[in-house]
Amino acid sequence: MATSLGLTACSSDDGDDADIVTTNAGEPQNPLVPTNTNENMGGRVVDRLYAGLKYYDKDGVAHDELAQSIETTDRTNYKITIKSDWKFSDGTPVTAKSFVDAWNYGALATNAQLQSYVFAPIVGFDEVQAKDAKVQTMSGLKVVDDRTFTVALKQPSIDFETELGFAPFYPLPEVAFKDMKAFGENPVGNGPYKFAKNGAWEHNVKIDLVPNPEYKGGRPPKNKGLRFVMYQTFDTAYADLLAGNLDSLDVIPDGAMASYNKDLGDRAITKPIAYKAAIGIQTNAPHFGGEEGLLRRKAISMAINREQISQNIFHGTRVPSLDFTARTLPGFNPNLPGNEVLKYNPEEAKKVWAQANAISPWSGRYEIAYNSDGGHQGWIEATANSIKNTLGIEAIGTPYPTFKNIRDAINAKTIGTAFRYGWQGDYPTMLQFLTSQYYSFSETNNVNYNNPEFDKLLNAALAAPNLDESYKIVAQAQALLLKDMADIPMFDYAAAAGRSEKVKKAELAWNGLFDFEGIEK
Repeated sequence: MATSLGLTACSSDDGDDADIVTTNAGEPQNPLVPTNTNENMGGRVVDRLYAGLKYYDKDGVAHDELAQSIETTDRTNYKITIKSDWKFSDGTPVTAKSFVDAWNYGALATNAQLQSYVFAPIVGFDEVQAKDAKVQTMSGLKVVDDRTFTVALKQPSIDFETELGFAPFYPLPEVAFKDMKAFGENPVGNGPYKFAKNGAWEHNVKIDLVPNPEYKGGRPPKNKGLRFVMYQTFDTAYADLLAGNLDSLDVIPDGAMASYNKDLGDRAITKPIAYKAAIGIQTNAPHFGGEEGLLRRKAISMAINREQISQNIFHGTRVPSLDFTARTLPGFNPNLPGNEVLKYNPEEAKKVWAQANAISPWSGRYEIAYNSDGGHQGWIEATANSIKNTLGIEAIGTPYPTFKNIRDAINAKTIGTAFRYGWQGDYPTMLQFLTSQYYSFSETNNVNYNNPEFDKLLNAALAAPNLDESYKIVAQAQALLLKDMADIPMFDYAAAAGRSEKVKKAELAWNGLFDFEGIEK
């Protein structure tokens, strides 16, 4: 899930809702529709409002949620039976059709959903994605009865069952399809929480949720509600945390990194998580297409002293990347062929930069865009200085006011400069990181990476007979990403977070977000 680490307005606890858990958030980029939410400010809310066939516990283990059974003999053809008597928060039933209709909506090209790529393995996806599509639904989905549907995949998938807890696979009620944009402003879900009232999303201020009495799954809330509070800066949020005006904060600001353990004592939280930061640049940016662009990306990568930045800025809560995923994920390989390009090597960086100049002399300056509401200025400026000092070019950070501003420019492919971005795991596999960001057809492929050989390797990894074989193929795919230098991996994260004195229990999940249902006051 594309990550902001950024907040967009300011609010604090009203004082009248002592039993409600207040937690940091930011303005979601889009209305709260599961298939069109690919960033964590919307995602943290969507995952509270909906329940899927499976859910992930705080350790990243998948459990059945609505699924009564998921049957397959070949990992290609599935018969899925859902539990009886589940309802949406408006009282309407959750049926097999609720899933099939939602998936078909997400896959259809004309609906332009950011998460449409997840349906690519299903038979008929190519037809609904075609220009001037003759059909509106995927032939690989069939409703059998109210509680049963079947799924036909193009080939076996080692990830398919695990990913069924991922947001795009959530069901939708019939009311959603009348006006999806309006529905996303006041969504009706089947998850552990629901909107506290119509209009509970006060844009740029807060979103209020209360427990959903219709929920029957394995994530029952241990609190009386959640208020997602939107801040201008993490410094303000941290001050509120210390003052007891905010109950939980999942990002400690740079300025408090050296002191937060002392400030918070046993309320400080640090945990390695499935989260990576990178610098991307789209191939339509000047000097970054073709062979010249490849050489420049490699030179810039080797010009960055990640180790120094992780210590000086992050006090060790970041570690330099060794691949394109995260080291907490099963199958992680720290010894990929070619990953020396991720290590600081100023002499080699200058040499490779000169090779690029032989193709086309460098002109202009190297800009790294970042959202200034996300606490990124310090590490971006340190990165730019490392590049400047190594390569002898002008390199600067370029702030965008909000996370939404920068995401809109990246998605429109009009940003024109390098940019910081991150990925926070949606489900705990390396393939989730790779398929979302680097499949040629993924709507969340931010850097226009397109290599048919890479796509084939991902398909082969998904079709592998067992995890060990899949991990070997994933390593081959990542070696190709390193050869192509699809983007510039920067850091893996250890989350630094905290809870207030009013909270007796708050734990971070495997992906760095709080286990929101488990927060207890």
